[in-house]
Order: sequence, then structure tokens, then C-alpha cells
Amino acid sequence: MSTSGDTAFECGFLLQINEEAALAAALNDYLTSRSYLAGFSPSHADQKAFKLLRRPPDPQHVHALRWYRHIAALQQDLSPENSIKGKRVQPPWSPPIGTDVPQLRLYNSLTRAKELFVPQKGNRVTWYCCGPTVYDASHMGHARSYISFDILRRILRDYFKYDVLYCINITDIDDKIIKRARQNYLLDQYKEKKPQTAQILQDVLSAREPFRAQLASTTDVDKKRMLERLDAAVTAALQPLQAAMESKAADEVVHPLAQVLLANSKDLLADWLDQQFGSQVTENSIFSILPKYWEGEYHKDMANLNVLPPDVLTRVSEYVPEIVEFVKKIVSNGYGYESNGSVYFDTSKFDSSPQHSYAKLVPEAVGDQKALQEGEGDLSISADRLSEKKSQNDFALWKASKPGEPSWDSPWGKGRPGWHIECSAMAGSVLGESMDIHGGGFDLRFPHHDNELAQAEAFYENDHWVRYFLHTGHLTIAGCKMSKSLKNFITIKDALAKNTARQLRLAFLMHSWKDTLDYSSDTMELAVQYEKFMNEFFLNVKDILRAATDITGQFEKWDAPEVDLNNSYYDRKSAVHEALCDNIDTRTAMEEMRMLVSQSNSYVAGRKSAKLMPNRMLLESIARYLTNMLKIFGAIEGSDPIGFPVGGQGQSIDLESTVMPYLTVLSDFREGVRKIAREQKVMELLQLCDVVRDDTLPELGVRLEDHEGLPTVVKLVDKETLLKEKEEKKRMEEEKKRKKEEAARKKQEQEMAKLAKMKIPPCEMFRSETDKYSKFDETGFPTHDVEGKELSKGQAKKLRKLYEAQEKLHSSYLQTNQNGN
Repeated sequence: MSTSGDTAFECGFLLQINEEAALAAALNDYLTSRSYLAGFSPSHADQKAFKLLRRPPDPQHVHALRWYRHIAALQQDLSPENSIKGKRVQPPWSPPIGTDVPQLRLYNSLTRAKELFVPQKGNRVTWYCCGPTVYDASHMGHARSYISFDILRRILRDYFKYDVLYCINITDIDDKIIKRARQNYLLDQYKEKKPQTAQILQDVLSAREPFRAQLASTTDVDKKRMLERLDAAVTAALQPLQAAMESKAADEVVHPLAQVLLANSKDLLADWLDQQFGSQVTENSIFSILPKYWEGEYHKDMANLNVLPPDVLTRVSEYVPEIVEFVKKIVSNGYGYESNGSVYFDTSKFDSSPQHSYAKLVPEAVGDQKALQEGEGDLSISADRLSEKKSQNDFALWKASKPGEPSWDSPWGKGRPGWHIECSAMAGSVLGESMDIHGGGFDLRFPHHDNELAQAEAFYENDHWVRYFLHTGHLTIAGCKMSKSLKNFITIKDALAKNTARQLRLAFLMHSWKDTLDYSSDTMELAVQYEKFMNEFFLNVKDILRAATDITGQFEKWDAPEVDLNNSYYDRKSAVHEALCDNIDTRTAMEEMRMLVSQSNSYVAGRKSAKLMPNRMLLESIARYLTNMLKIFGAIEGSDPIGFPVGGQGQSIDLESTVMPYLTVLSDFREGVRKIAREQKVMELLQLCDVVRDDTLPELGVRLEDHEGLPTVVKLVDKETLLKEKEEKKRMEEEKKRKKEEAARKKQEQEMAKLAKMKIPPCEMFRSETDKYSKFDETGFPTHDVEGKELSKGQAKKLRKLYEAQEKLHSSYLQTNQNGN
């Protein structure tokens, strides 16, 4: 065949064959090694050979038969009645209408609305996040921001596939750090001198006077409560020591009491020492020891929380030269001014510029002096400092150092950076004149982030230093405000002692990142139950996948239940995607994932009740999807394709593949023993099998689940989890036993009370109630009340019913005794 009628094959030798069967066989042999279906019309040779065959070749001549049918079809198309169709062409094709695809939107604090997320440079996302001020232990308030931003970062990177550059800062120069470092240094020096008990008592009493004056003048309710707790602790330690000294107790009695007082009074004593001697602390190294230590602890906490390290980390102490240059440029642009060795940002000048606007995030907060002074720091709000500024709304870019403060050289003299300037300078040096995302806690919006924006836009002379501002919500503790300065906080270490990093992360995932999260036992219990729910599903799927099958047996027919589950699977996946596009709504995503597991569990239960195996590949696909999503969220580490790791990070695949064959053999052997023991009623063997299941294997991190009429399920679970389950089971059994004993006791008491009541003859039942009745007839029935008035007919009727009921009870009792029961 060809499109031009050229000879498709040499047919001369074929035309010499007269016998039709032989011709078909020869033609088939010839066509075996040649293409014979090319082109759109039969060639001259095709037509000649076709005429020699009066009917289709036998089916055994496959190639000849295919050729014959093809030529016959072409002959029909070329017949006069079909010639009107002409050359056969493909029919027109229409694309499907399709559906709208959701796009990622983020809640932008600059607009207070969800905005379509559009990075400035293609797929690349630049992100700066405010880090900790390292002067104390990291607490759950820090975890609120850093776990939440870690979740958002992972989702942007691993789900939406953005190329994220994540930068975070460490504030290691700050008024809080300076004050705490000085106080620690002075208190350590004080302790090294080993003061006598009388000296400690005198110094604490001296320190207590300004402390109590501060307590009396404090109006903030939360702060006042904190100071009252400190004062109560000092009082509790002070009274026993004073009493011991007045009674002239021995030194071995007095000395320990003095040490307790010293420990309880360290905060007010440190503040008192700082007021007296703080200005004499001048060595810069003293101010670096404290932040270096707490930065190390912060990094350990982040690693323990499975928070990814930043791509870039900046420290204020390492960027002082860049900060000085940044301040110089702001001054030269006309938005800063020097005053007594300090440099301040001119908010009025900046706000009056046509291309600038001050306080973009919280414009209503402009003039909030309390917030502004908190932003300046405790060491920077003295009357002389405040008088240096043109306006109370202006803020420090560079602070002239006082005695007792660290200092660096600058064009304006010895000084140190202001708080807000550090982020503008450091973020700008790494990310340039405009970044895609800036993140921080909700309480940093004003003045810190508004001042950051103003400084950077004054430096770059633009109005778009940050495109999207993301702020995480507050964290409360059982409904109460959490604050490090108020000493009302839970450290990350304390939280990790109660729950795992995964459970904490699940709790965060189950709440919106931008709303308030209440850290409480109820919140954590929900996270623990979610983890357990997902883990059981993963373990059940693994058990199903371990069932023996050949390579073709893994592909099973889909019936209506499989189609329904698969449709639900895709619906849930779409819902998860929609939720993540909607401001990365992990709360809804987690709930959709929970629903998918519930539907899968229902499917498995239905198949098992029908004595049918669930579809392995469908369940494996669902389990892999859920595992992958939890990996993206940072709730699962390691490379396991399904479920939570077992046996520690990096060990789970090797552990499971290594031990499961042996555990399966053990389980099968145990099941055989149980079967024989049940048939022969050997209870001791059944009890031993229960001991293996309930006591021995949980210690090794193995759970056996016996199901009537089904094979025993083997699951690898963390040893700690199994031991907790064992303790909980024991507690529930003891509680059940206690309730049963309590019910038996109450029943016995009721029976004894009933018996006691039955013993009373009806003639005596009312005679003891002298507080109600004063006269009785010969049968012991009351006739007059306690005041001597005759009982009414209604009263007598009610009492008569009680009397007759007692007659029946007592008669029954007498009858029982006669029968010897």
C-alpha cells in the first residue's frame, strides 16, 4: 500500500500461484516481515492480489487476514456510493470546560485582608522573620511563632514548590539583655563574697523598700499580680529567718534559712544592686556571655521542636558597622536627626513626604506612648532621653551609651543600635530593597514593625520594603495571657517534658496560624488523640499490605465500595488543597484528612465484615498521601513511605523490615497454640499467650491485636506509647473493678436497709417519730400531730397507705423466717 499507488511489494511470484489456500499461505509468509498497512489507498499490486483471493484467508494466516480486511475496507470507501466522503479525516475535538483552580492567598497585615500571593521574582520567595531576644529560656510564646512559621515555610517550599530564602535574626544587643546581664553579674559577685546571714537580711530588707514602692504604684493588673507573688515568696522566706535570729538559733539552723531567703529574693536584690552599681559594669564581654548562652539554648529548643534552621541567621552584634551606615543614610535622606549623641527618626518629616506613610500596619496606634516607650526599652525612657526628641512619636535609631552599657564607635560618639533599626539594616543587607514576606508575632505590629518599615523605606526611598506582612496570633495559657516579663510562661523544655514535639506541632496545625491559640490540657489532649487516630490507621494499612499475595494479586477488581472511597479520596485531596490555598488553613486541612481516615476505616470495616480483603493499592495510596502531607507539615520525619517512624529517627525502615518477619512467625505460632489450647481447654496455655501479648511484647514495642475469626494483627508501636496504653488499661480495669465493688456494696446496703425495714412491725413504725406525732391508736397508727391536733382525713389516708405497705413487708419477712431462709 502507498499514498501514490506505488508497488507495495513484488507480487509476481504470488500471481503464479493458482490454488487459493497456497496463495494465502505464501502471502502471509511474505507479509510477516513487511509493513502492509501504510498509506490511505490500495496500490496496483494490492488490488491484483486482492482479486486472486475470493474470500478472506483462514484465521491462522494472521497477517494475510489483516491485510485482506484492510484492503476490503479501503475498497468499500472508494466505491461510488462512498466517494462523496472523500479522504477520511479525524472528527473535530473540543477541550473540556474544566473548573476554576484555587490560587494561594495570604492574610496580609498591610491590608488586613487575604491577598493573592505573587512573589516579586518568579518562583523565588524572600522571607525575613523576627527572631528572639536572647536573655532567658525560650517559651511557648516563641514556639507559637516559630512552629507556625516553620509550618508555613515548609508548605510554601514543599507543597507549593516555591524556592524560599528564609532569614531570621538574633537580638543580642537590647535593653533587657543589658539589664539582665548586669544584674546576673552583680548578683554573682555578691554571692561570691559569701555575705553573713545578718548582711543578707539587711540587704534584702533594704532592697524590699524600693520594690514595695514599685508594687504600690503599679496599676497594670497582671504586673501587679506578678509583683505580689514575688513579695509573698520573700515574706515566706523572711519570717522564719527573722524568728530564728531573734531566738538566737544555731548557725546550722540559720544558714539554710538565709540561703532560702537569698534564692527567693534574687529578683529584687539584683534590681537593687543594679541601681547602685550598674553604672560600674563597663566590660563589653559581660554583655555577650548571657545572649550567647541563651542563643545556644534557643537553637537546641528549635531542633527539639523539629523547626528547620534558617537559611541565613543574623546577629545584631555582628552587624553594627552596617547599622551605622544604615543610620547615616537615613539622616542624609532627611529622615533622622542627632541629639546629644543619639540619633532619632523624624516621624513627622517621614509622614509628610508624598511617597511615604508612617504606621502602615496600625495607623490607629500612632501616639500610643505606652507602646512607644516599651519599644524604646527600659534603659531609654528616662526624662533626659525623652527630652532629646523633637516629638514623642520619634524613636531611637542609635542610642548614646550610658555608663554600664556596651558601646561601639560611631560618627555620633560611643553608642549602640536602637531596637527597630537592627531588623531594617540586617534584612536589607541580605534581602535588599524589597522582600516578599516579613513575619513576626502579633504584638510586634506596633511599634516595632511599623518602625522597621519606616526606617527601611526612608533608607531605600521606596514604599514597598515588605510586600506581605504575616503575624502569628497570641498564645494564652489555659485562657490567661502569657508574658515572660510577667514571669507567666511555660518554657519549651517544660512543654516537651509533657508532650512530644509532634504532638505540639499537631496542636498548632489544628488551629489557625493567625488566631489566638490557647495552650491547655484540653488543647493537647485533642492533639494526642489526633496522633493516635492517624497512627492506628497507618498501622492497620501496614498490616493489610503485609498479607501474602503474588505480583498480580496486588491488582484487585474495583467494586462500588472502592469507587466510592476513591471518589471521596479525591474530594478530600481537593478540599485540602483549597484549604491550603486559603491562607494556608491547616485547621481545615487536618479535619479533611481526619475525614478521609474515617471513611477509609469504614471501608475496611465493611470489607472485613463481609469476609473480604480491602483493596491494598487504594489504601496504600491514601496512606502514602496522608503521610506525605504530614511530612510537609513537619509532623513526620524520616523516609518511611507510610506512617510515623518507629524505633527512633532513621531506624524505622530497617527495624520494621528486619523484625516483622520474625514477629509474624511468632504471631502465627502463638495463634496455633491458642487454637489447640481452646480445643483442649488448656487454660494455662491461654493465660501464657495473654502474658506474651499484654506484658512481654509491649516492653519491646510490639502490639498484638487478637480478632475473633481473623488473623492476629501485629503492630510496631513506640514502647512508651504501649506502656502508657498498658497503664491506662490497668487503670480502667481497676476503675471498673472499683465501680463493680461499689455497686455491690450499695446493693448490699440497700438489701440490708430493706431487711431492717422489713423487721419493723407496722404497729411500731410511727411510734418512734415523736417529732411528728403525739397520739396513736391501739394498732400504733398516729391520730394527732406533734401539736396535739387531730390528723386530717388527707393526712390519715397517706399514712394508711404507708402502714399497709409495711404490713406486707413485715408479713413477707415473717414468712421468710418461717421457711428457714
